[in-house]
Amino acid sequence: MDDLRYGIIGTGMMGVEHIGNLNALDGVTVGAIADPDPGSRDSGAAAAAGNVNVYVNHTAMLESEELDAIVVASPNMTHIDVLRDVLITDTPVLVEKPMCTTVADCREVVELAAERDGMVWIGLEYRYMPPVARLIEEHAGGAVGTTRMVAIREHRFPFLVKVGDWNRFSANTGGTLVEKCCHFFDLMNLLAGASPVRVMASGGQDVNHLNESYDGQRSDILDNAFVIVEYDNGVRGLLDLCMFAEATHNQEEISVVGDAGKLEALIPENVLRSGRRGQHRIGEVDITEVHDDSVRHVGLHHGSSFIEHRRFAQAVRTGGTAEVNPLDGLMSVAMGVAAHLSITEGGPVEMSDVLSP
Repeated sequence: MDDLRYGIIGTGMMGVEHIGNLNALDGVTVGAIADPDPGSRDSGAAAAAGNVNVYVNHTAMLESEELDAIVVASPNMTHIDVLRDVLITDTPVLVEKPMCTTVADCREVVELAAERDGMVWIGLEYRYMPPVARLIEEHAGGAVGTTRMVAIREHRFPFLVKVGDWNRFSANTGGTLVEKCCHFFDLMNLLAGASPVRVMASGGQDVNHLNESYDGQRSDILDNAFVIVEYDNGVRGLLDLCMFAEATHNQEEISVVGDAGKLEALIPENVLRSGRRGQHRIGEVDITEVHDDSVRHVGLHHGSSFIEHRRFAQAVRTGGTAEVNPLDGLMSVAMGVAAHLSITEGGPVEMSDVLSP
């Protein structure tokens, strides 16, 4: 299977971003797109810039097209309905994050995925940002010894404008700590190497979108939070999110500390800092610039989506398995849900309660 023909469901901002990455891959063609919004359909067709078939709804595309792979990039709240149709087929699929907006819907996707032969890959592409990927590699090689703490900071700009302003409401996104932070919970789980047991969070909507109203409803998305996660192997995780902090040097700072040392990835500075206890002192660690010259499309996520698509396409060609699977998607959403519950209830939330049917 040398040439792959893709179908894209949802061609808003992220759908167009996926098309840009696919255009940069050898042996890949975007053959069909589907989106109910006329402006998004036009954007998707223009981005594909080739002989692309355009559909108003995804079911018509699925019924009419012979596809080697599907990308689901529709708004978060639509994922479950789209996936119910897509997962009837055995066509490999890459699902934009978050997998769904609720734990119940994520559970259903896990069950549907288990019943089919085709691969289901969840688009948690932060794993593939070059400095983060290097940190993961060094960590797996024992650079910090026994892991004790994982800390992730994202200080960034507010949510972007989306079609119909759907991302201004928690009911549509799953909440900020699902929509935005599933990436970070996924990384935290990967680095902790364990299952989260308990989540404690504090957060609010203090600066952004306070005066925005849509059809009489006020925007309700959080714009800042601290989240603490306790794992069953004793590792502790911390997330520090601020979405009115665009006046910053690094948007993401990801660190993992163990009994033997510390690793830290900084983005967009694109460096990895590495220190070993007994060898390095404060201010004297190894600093390495990390780039991946094979990236042909940097896009919105520092080349990570291109790398992810390249690996996904290779798995499609070889019949491989998903590197980021539906269980990963479920857990990353469940942790965001638990964090929102903790903020609402004012106390710690047990993951067993959130994950129970």
